[in-house]
Amino acid sequence: MPDDLTPPLAAGLADVMAPINRARGLPNAHYTDPATIAAENAAVLHAGWAALAVGADVPAPGDAKPIEFLGQPLLLLRDDHGTLRVFFNICRHRGMILVDQPRKIEGAIRCPYHSWCYAKDGRLVATPHVGGPGQNTHESIDRATLGLAGVRSHIWRDVVFINLSGDAPPFEEVHADLLNRWAEFEQPMFHGGEDSRFTLDLATNWKLAVENYCESYHLPWIHPSLNTYSRLEDHYHIEAPDRFSGQGTYVYRQLKGDNGEVFPDFANLSEHWDAGAEYISVFPNVLMGVHRDHAFAIVLEPVAHNRTREHAHLYYPVSDSDAGLRARNTAQWKE
Repeated sequence: MPDDLTPPLAAGLADVMAPINRARGLPNAHYTDPATIAAENAAVLHAGWAALAVGADVPAPGDAKPIEFLGQPLLLLRDDHGTLRVFFNICRHRGMILVDQPRKIEGAIRCPYHSWCYAKDGRLVATPHVGGPGQNTHESIDRATLGLAGVRSHIWRDVVFINLSGDAPPFEEVHADLLNRWAEFEQPMFHGGEDSRFTLDLATNWKLAVENYCESYHLPWIHPSLNTYSRLEDHYHIEAPDRFSGQGTYVYRQLKGDNGEVFPDFANLSEHWDAGAEYISVFPNVLMGVHRDHAFAIVLEPVAHNRTREHAHLYYPVSDSDAGLRARNTAQWKE
């Protein structure tokens, strides 16, 4: 349980964490009350490792994407060498927003207010007239200390995780168990492109999406078509308190094309994955899945206390997977 929750919030969570025979669900305020959810977001999304985006959002050098997260203007940026970083999307001079829409940065990032310029690695490289007309330097303006403010980040399975507070334990330490569990999938994977991404807007708090994903109990009634080939009784529960939770299946059936074609497999997987698959919610806000022939990540964007945006992305073992089969797979995951 986070240490910085107010006493009423902590008391409510104590009931949730009680033994199962007397445990209760989260109090209603955690889903409906803006003030409660703001405190919760600070304790969970701000203080820990939260999912922000995927690397495929900025696939090429120079690609930039502005993102607002918990009210903070952030910038996802890939430099000329391919390194992906996250910065605060504000000029260090007067706080002007630097990039207002996704685009490719051809040279430097130029502030529209006073034309201060930043390299793609965040360095401040130009300060026009800062010392007076025609004087582009000033002894009190130290460019080396005025680069873009970086946000601590870590990329795993193409998901860009950030730690806004800057003081969470290392990602590899927090999620050591999950990294070990899925170690076989630590190999190249390729985003399917525009036909392998979709966004869903939900009129609910983000935690309900997490809770729904963690169990297969609802399949027969909510997803009757899915339950015909991924049945409730074929699933098992996965749980690592405070870190991740989800479900697995012993009976994964590969999607087939009209002529029996299938996606190629990830390399050198153990026998378990011949018919097995797993679907895990990596706390707090990303839903992930692995199969022998594809994987996915769904980043949950907490838009408001009662609105969530799901950003879904599908990945494959090869860069040239069959386009028709990809389209069918995307349509299936949208159901």
